[in-house]
Amino acid sequence: ADEIRVLLSDKRELKAKVVGTDPKTDIAVIQVEAKDLPTIPWADSDKLQVGEYVLAIGNPFGLNQTVTMGIISAVGRANVGIAEYEDFIQTDAAINPGNSGGALVNARGELIGINTAIFSQSGGYMGIGFAVPSNMVRSVMEQLLKGGKVVRGYLGVSIQELTQDLAKQFGASETKGVLISDVLADSPARRARLERGDVIIEFDGRIVENPTQFRNLVAQTPIGKKAHIRLIRNGQTKELDVTIAEQPKNMAQAESPGDSNEEARSSGAFAGLDVRELTPELARRFNLSRDGQGGVVVARVADGSPAGEAGVQVGDVITEVNRKPIATLRDFQNVMDKLLPKDPALVLVHRNGRNLYLTIKP
Repeated sequence: ADEIRVLLSDKRELKAKVVGTDPKTDIAVIQVEAKDLPTIPWADSDKLQVGEYVLAIGNPFGLNQTVTMGIISAVGRANVGIAEYEDFIQTDAAINPGNSGGALVNARGELIGINTAIFSQSGGYMGIGFAVPSNMVRSVMEQLLKGGKVVRGYLGVSIQELTQDLAKQFGASETKGVLISDVLADSPARRARLERGDVIIEFDGRIVENPTQFRNLVAQTPIGKKAHIRLIRNGQTKELDVTIAEQPKNMAQAESPGDSNEEARSSGAFAGLDVRELTPELARRFNLSRDGQGGVVVARVADGSPAGEAGVQVGDVITEVNRKPIATLRDFQNVMDKLLPKDPALVLVHRNGRNLYLTIKP
């Protein structure tokens, strides 16, 4: 916008300037020059409970100071596709176009969130609205006011959801937590001696529920803080400290594989899966060394095959099977030959610059 104006409830119209923006959370801070403006108290959004009454305030369809009532339908909503960092409050309070940026308050008049979006097939209210929780808003606001930008914490691991199958494979008794599928070089995690296959169950005093929550916890941790981590490694609980660094601006991405003539067809858990030797050319494209960081490239995944059902994709590079490194096609064949027809297989695949554990059941 070329110009921002703020209309107050007493009909005053003030010119505003942008202090800072954070597209990753869809939050902006603006400033007006005025005296004796009322303020709203902050609520602790971590203490919200499903079923609490809430009020949504906004300007839907140009109707100023509109207030609607509802309840908290859910907390911790993610993967909505609205922002990069998502931890939304879901509410059934009527939110329509024009409500974005308005306050979501509790019955005590405390700010619990900022209305940001709705789920709708018609463009209007359908009973599902989302708000950025107040704790996330406050953290972003304070950083924008202090330095004009948001600095996020960085651990340096690739993580994935802990399914029941993966929990069993890695010695965890439940599916709470996150599984480390990769530890990046020259990262806080590497310096703290975190390892691939570790299951993080607690971070800085908070129980880890899932990857989205863990990612937000790390991002909101102050730079330089020493965070305490509890994890499960090979079925045993272990504790260590890690010093959080600043999140890098750019992360490298891997390219897709080219062609190779050497190929293997598989059976059992790998039935319907064709893999090829990872040539030096493909190794360079994937930034994989040949000394222990090789692998085999998936050339074909049959529809309905065990590998396909587990999520294996064409172009994946298999680097481990049942925790054993796979550097060459011969390594893969040797491991496959030892599997019984009904044996499941835990595979580590490299995809788009990331590592991912998958469990294949025949």
